[in-house]
Amino acid sequence: MSDFAIGIDIGGTNTKFGVVDRNGHIIIQDRTSTNEHETVQEFIEVLYAKMKPMIDKVGGPDKFVGVGVGAPNGNFYTGNIEYAPNLKWRGIIPLAKMISEKFDLRVKLTNDANAAAVGEMMYGCAKDLRHFITITLGTGVGSGIVIDGKILLGHDGFAGELGHTIIRPGGRMHKGTGLRGSLESYASATGVRETALELLAEKPEVGSLLRDYSINDLTSQSVFECAIKGDTIANEIFDFTGQILGEALANFVMFSSPEAIILFGGLTKAGDLIMNPTRKAMEDNLLPIFKNKVKLMFSELKEADAAILGASALIWD
Repeated sequence: MSDFAIGIDIGGTNTKFGVVDRNGHIIIQDRTSTNEHETVQEFIEVLYAKMKPMIDKVGGPDKFVGVGVGAPNGNFYTGNIEYAPNLKWRGIIPLAKMISEKFDLRVKLTNDANAAAVGEMMYGCAKDLRHFITITLGTGVGSGIVIDGKILLGHDGFAGELGHTIIRPGGRMHKGTGLRGSLESYASATGVRETALELLAEKPEVGSLLRDYSINDLTSQSVFECAIKGDTIANEIFDFTGQILGEALANFVMFSSPEAIILFGGLTKAGDLIMNPTRKAMEDNLLPIFKNKVKLMFSELKEADAAILGASALIWD
């Protein structure tokens, strides 16, 4: 019997990977840089070199059911990464095939946000839910939509790109896609930084702790630290971000009528600063038939573990 799965989460900056048992315990894990590798072949060689001792430590390849991979623009149907804007490897990358050949194990690949949703369903607060949406608020905004217990993939494997829906037509330019006014432009860690820079420029007369940071040092974490100290502009940034996120979530609720929306990612560390304005804006923009029906909650999975768990969850039958 296969006792373990490998979970690999490929991010734009770092790739996390680990050995996971059937109960969702990460036995051993590590990480490597993603974009320091010029070619995907070089990346897989480094990944294998780091993972082989981990595989051997628990009994070798025969102990594994396979490898689950979450990646930007990962296509479940084809096993390819297709035109990922945040990776330096361009075009269509047959990643599942390449990893399978190197590791000699079965591989399943999907979008990183879909992997997170599968992880919530297997190991997190969505265990008993059949209709829910996960929203990852990190460098970007990822999403996974589960309807009747199944991930929504669409005809081509790319359904559920809620972060790229247009929530402010003609609004802020998204540098990666060229689209204007997408949710990711506002409700991501990157978006929070952009909002901070805009408000500081628009309100030169308002004192703010944020002015003590250089442009390069100003981050969403800086905004959080200033907000909890009572900084007016920092709190306004979270109110504005929550307003836009809540409006978008109202649209998503009226699309699929989920039991819950689960928020995950670095921005959720802001707690009530982001949750309260988001919940209010969501409820304010719902039709009466949807009001006060949808739970809005933070993920219970540890951020450090969730990406690996979500990826590994793909491979268990």
